[in-house]
Amino acid sequence: RLGQLLKYASLAMDGSEAKALISGGAVTVDGEQETRRGRQLHVGSVVEVDLPQGRQELHLVAPTP
Repeated sequence: RLGQLLKYASLAMDGSEAKALISGGAVTVDGEQETRRGRQLHVGSVVEVDLPQGRQELHLVAPTP
């Protein structure tokens, strides 16, 4: 899920920070602004986050066997 990804990627320290980023309009998924912290993500999704230090882009890939 989106909030968990932001924490895992160290773009948010905790759930409340992830929620603030998402509700503040700083997060897009596949080019569209996302406001749901629980948004399901899939292999191939691109998540972009606008942070004070610059834009971060995450590409979801399948785990290697």
